[in-house]
Amino acid sequence: MIERYTRPEMGALWTQDAKYQAWLDVELAACRALAARGEIPAEALAEIAAKAAFDSARIAEIELEVKHDVIAFLTSVAEFVGPSSRFIHVGLTSSDVVDTGFGLQLKRSGELLLKGMERVCAALEQLAWKYKDTVMMGRSHGIHAEPITFGLKVAVWYAEAQRNHQRLQRAIAAVSAGMLSGAVGTFANIDPDIEEAVCRELGLSPELASTQVISRDRHAEFFNTLAIIAGSIEKIAVEIRHLQRTEVLEAEEPFTAGQKGSSAMPHKRNPILSENLTGLARLLRGYASMALEDIALWHERDISHSSVERVIGPDACIVMDFMFHRASGLLEKLVVYPQHMMDNLNKMHGLIFSQRVLLALTAKGMLRESAYRVVQRNAMQVWENNADFKALLAADPDVSQYLQENDLAELFDLAYHTRNIDRIFARVFPKGQPQ
Repeated sequence: MIERYTRPEMGALWTQDAKYQAWLDVELAACRALAARGEIPAEALAEIAAKAAFDSARIAEIELEVKHDVIAFLTSVAEFVGPSSRFIHVGLTSSDVVDTGFGLQLKRSGELLLKGMERVCAALEQLAWKYKDTVMMGRSHGIHAEPITFGLKVAVWYAEAQRNHQRLQRAIAAVSAGMLSGAVGTFANIDPDIEEAVCRELGLSPELASTQVISRDRHAEFFNTLAIIAGSIEKIAVEIRHLQRTEVLEAEEPFTAGQKGSSAMPHKRNPILSENLTGLARLLRGYASMALEDIALWHERDISHSSVERVIGPDACIVMDFMFHRASGLLEKLVVYPQHMMDNLNKMHGLIFSQRVLLALTAKGMLRESAYRVVQRNAMQVWENNADFKALLAADPDVSQYLQENDLAELFDLAYHTRNIDRIFARVFPKGQPQ
């Protein structure tokens, strides 16, 4: 991920130092658990606690020789600790440290992502209530359908965001797993109680049964949840892009003083934030696919997943974090044009009330097939001749024998289409409007 787009809080969780610190956290917790059982002398534990550290540059230097990152890490730690380092990593295998450390990094990243998710939810909630009663054109296939309100459109986004918040919580819980079961997962050289004590200290759940690695279905759930959330943000971004089109212009990204939209055309105001979010969602779907590929490993372990996770771990979390804050900033400053919404709604001269006329004719006794044919015949004249739909219906004898002018006037009432908005909002926002 491009460094200038990385927020410091999230980026700090994925540095080399942060990875090695997570490994050290695991090793020290294991030492404390072993000491509590009398398997490490108290004086040795005190020395380990006081001196344990690492040097990332030194680790890189050692790794050039030994070609093994965990051994290089342990060698660096031993150089700081001295003789008591012989009690570090007792009974463990590399994956115990790497997988449990990775779980720590993902848990910490997930907790930060939850804050971003909550900011998006808050922005959507405010926007929905602000425009709850702002009538606009509802569209299907991109074509005028029937009236909705802009607040209802946003309420749909908010309901989806709430589900995504719950998904993210579940995914964080799933990936917050630790393992200290030794080579091939049999606990042959370390007691299961050590694993439980370490996981309890680190705020992780012990893997119920492991091979030499934690099963990657957990990680696939996490990264696929990020992809789902990104897809929901993309859904909003695509909608904003459509609403900002010149012919529509019902909503628009903020355009700040000094901003320029095109190197060639000074008039341009482009939906660059939404387009950026759309592209980033594609990245997260790619990462999710890679995580699914990591589930199937050879026998008790191979490391084909390792190279993938070194990329998608930091990148997916950083991209998701960036998307949350870009999306929430966009929503908080979104420019909405209610008058343009009303102007667009009136462009088709009343065609949007065709279903009400159809239902009214059938209620008066006309067969549905006949009513559909009559209404559509008049509707096509509006499309082709830019005529007024209500006037055409009033002049049509097939209609007037069932519906009078006062009947038609009632059928062309916008309030009919928005009369249940309050009930929908009560379902989406059971606590009511935020203060």
